[in-house]
Formats: sequence, structure tokens, C-alpha cells
Amino acid sequence: MKHSIITVDKRTQRDYNLGFKLSVVHQVEKGEMTYKQAQKAYGIQGRSTVLVWLRKHGTLDWTKPIRHQMPKSKETPAQKIKRLERELSDEKLRNKILNTMIDISDKQYGTAIRKKHSPNQSSASDKNND
Repeated sequence: MKHSIITVDKRTQRDYNLGFKLSVVHQVEKGEMTYKQAQKAYGIQGRSTVLVWLRKHGTLDWTKPIRHQMPKSKETPAQKIKRLERELSDEKLRNKILNTMIDISDKQYGTAIRKKHSPNQSSASDKNND
């Protein structure tokens, strides 16, 4: 019977100097990368090592993890304006389509989806408020 020898490479604990730790903490707090991205980028093996550094050396509150993802790219003000203008245009088109659908429904099926306020109603409510 043959016995095979299994070799297991032990993890080595690395010591990081303070300057390196502060650099990583600064990059994470600045929003350049998440702490998990920093772990991968710098080959830091411990799952919570960067979090420990953030709690110890950082200026933000890292006691509770945040579950949202970082934006993939930062928008410039011009890009944001362009995106918002596009969204506004889309919403205007959507509003126009919905209004057209209501008009068609009113004509074909005799519905009265839009509320039509009569002048008497508004003046009657004004009298009640006096």
C-alpha cells in the first residue's frame, strides 16, 4: 500500500508598515476602491485586515459595514447634466404617451379618467374654509 504525501502550504502572516496601511485606508476612504477591492489589489490575505486598519487608522465610522456597491465610474457634472436631461426627456415622452392613452380611452369607451374640476366646486370649498 502506497502512502501519498500531501503538502499543505501554510499561510504566511505578513507585516505591513504603517505607511502602507495609511495609504490603503486613505484610498478606501476617498472612494477610489472598496476595502475588498483593496484586499485583492494589494494581495492582502486576511478577510478583515483592511477593515481593522480602517477602524484603527481611518477617520470614518467603520463599525457597521455598508451593503451598497461603489459606483463603477464617477460622473462629471457635464455627464450628470446630460444624463438628467435624457431622463427628463424620457419622462416627458412617457407622460405624453400616458395622456394620449387616457384621451383614447375617454373617446372609445366613454370613460372620464381625468377629474374635471368645475368652478363651483373650488368656490364652495373656499367658503367652507372661511
